[in-house]
Parts: sequence; structure tokens; C-alpha cells
Amino acid sequence: MSRSELSPDERAFLASRRVARLATADAHGKPHCVPVCFACLEGGIYIALDEKPKRVDARRLRRVRNIIENPHVALVADRYSEDWSDLGFVSVRGRASLVELGEPEHSRAVAALRERYPQYREMRIDLRPVIWIAVEAVSSWGDIAPEPREPLGALDLVRGRHSVRWYDGREVPKDALRRILEAGRWAPSPHGRQPWRFVVLTNPDRRRELADAMAGEWQRQLEMDEQPSEVMEVRLRRSRERLMLAPVVVILCLYLEGMDRYPDAARQEAETTMAVQSLGAAAENMLLVAYALGLDGGWMCAPLFCPDLVREVLDLDHALIPHALLTFGYAAVHPPRKSKLTVDQLVVLHD
Repeated sequence: MSRSELSPDERAFLASRRVARLATADAHGKPHCVPVCFACLEGGIYIALDEKPKRVDARRLRRVRNIIENPHVALVADRYSEDWSDLGFVSVRGRASLVELGEPEHSRAVAALRERYPQYREMRIDLRPVIWIAVEAVSSWGDIAPEPREPLGALDLVRGRHSVRWYDGREVPKDALRRILEAGRWAPSPHGRQPWRFVVLTNPDRRRELADAMAGEWQRQLEMDEQPSEVMEVRLRRSRERLMLAPVVVILCLYLEGMDRYPDAARQEAETTMAVQSLGAAAENMLLVAYALGLDGGWMCAPLFCPDLVREVLDLDHALIPHALLTFGYAAVHPPRKSKLTVDQLVVLHD
């Protein structure tokens, strides 16, 4: 029986595939099939009309002409292996249309495609329409389970971990979440006082309430910076989506009640700085263990800019100071790695 929605496993499988095949047909039913790069988001599947190999008007492409004549399309992504027990595919059928420049979904689709494919950042896909497939029927076959992450050594974990912004919708197992939090509590801390507390959000309604409130405050701050309205719209929407689409959000709060007190401001400031440093260590512990468990994570500093608002929305004790926000789940998009300075560039003194 066909379904009209992708399951979490099917969504994850599509996210793991770099290329799919798009099948279209003209008004007479003559078929056409091409490989495509795509992004799967809430609401459908988006396909860029890029600049390669010929610089032609997008509407002269065969796939586009077919969609205009006959919007019924199919898209399939597969995994092949010489071990045929590992074969699998996800097939989607639906109605395709063009999302034009200026339409609300256009900038969202372009941003997702550029996040997924770094090559698109050098192409002006923002000046071309984007193909949108509204999913009507879904089928899958074979082994579409996520490919397991190989056990990694400590340095490989550190090198492999990266900040993820978009997740595929699968739930984080409760046992895995517990182990992530357990890793956080073992972080080094000044005087062994553990000057931080964790707020764990898994309820979508609570995340939505927080995302809406923080978006309102961030808009006010962006307006103070005189950001263009179109830039603000994109940044606010993407920030809100990062909170809404993450299965788990953990807010790390500074908690200074047990820290030492000094009569002078300099030492008191140093005491607070030590607590902040250890909060960062707790966050890194959580991110590394999540990666070791096959999950992915991201780090956002947004609560640092509106701690009172976060406290109010979540009804937190006044002694808790929201500092950082971690998201956890299974990556739908693996962002490109940014280059790092070498060890020799970072070490300023080595006797």
C-alpha cells in the first residue's frame, strides 16, 4: 500500500544519498530521466537547476519543459552493494512545480541545497527557479537502515565530530540521551563544584514556544544592527527551524551558587570565568559522546544573548543563567568541513 509521507528511516536514507534519479515525461508520455542533486525538507523535495554543463535558460531544460507539460514525476535514490543483502531504495512519486524567485520557499530551498552541496555556493542557483516535488506516494525496499558509524579512537572522535544544523526527524533513543547527559556531568570543573545545570527539551510544543520567543528577541537585535529585511527573514527562519527540527535540545545553564566568593571584583570575575570554561568542557563531552553513539550534534550560543527570556519562557530558577544550546539527532545534512589552523600556527610558545 502506498503512503504519502516519508518515514523517518526513509527520510534518513534520502539524506544519506548524494544523488537521485528524476523521471519526467512530456504531454505524450515520452520519458526522460536524469541524475539530480536534491534536498529533502518538511513539505517536499527540492532540486536545483544549476549552471552545468550549459548556461541555458532553465525553462529550456527537458526536465523543466516536461514538468510544465506534465507535472507527474518520480524520484528514486538507491544503495548498491556487491553484497545484495545490503541493497535498498526509496521511491517517491508526486507532482512537480517550479518555485520562482521571490516566493517564500525559494530562499529556504536554496539555503538547504547550498548547505548540502558546497559546490552550489559558487553557483547562482538563487537566480534560477527550483523544482519542488509535493510527495503523493512513497515506497521503499530492502535495507535502508543507516550505515553504522565505525568505532573510533579518541583523536578520530575529536576530528570526526562536526556541528550539524539539520536533522532527519528520527528520535534520539532514551538510553543514548542519558549517556550524553552522563558525559556532561563528568566534565572537569573548578573545585569539583560542577557549576552548571542542564535543561532537556524533547517536547515539540515547548521547543516551538522557545523558538518563537527567541526569534522575536533576535529580530529586535537584528533591527538594531540595521540588517536588511530579507536577510533578517532568512536568518530568523533558519534559526527557528534549527530548534524546531532537532529531536533533542539541551540548554546548558551556568549555576554559580556553589562557587567561592571573594571581596574583590578581579578574583570574583576569574571565578566566574572558570565556571564558564567548565561549562564549555561539559558541552564538548556531550557532543563527543553523541558522535561516538552514532548521533550528531550542534552548538548554538543564542541563549547567551537573551538569558532572561529563556528563563521566563521555561520558568527556570533565577539562579540558572542560560549560556549555550546543544541540539542532538541524526544528521539530514552533513555540512562541509571548514579548514583549521595547523598545530604550528596555534602554538605560540613551545620550549
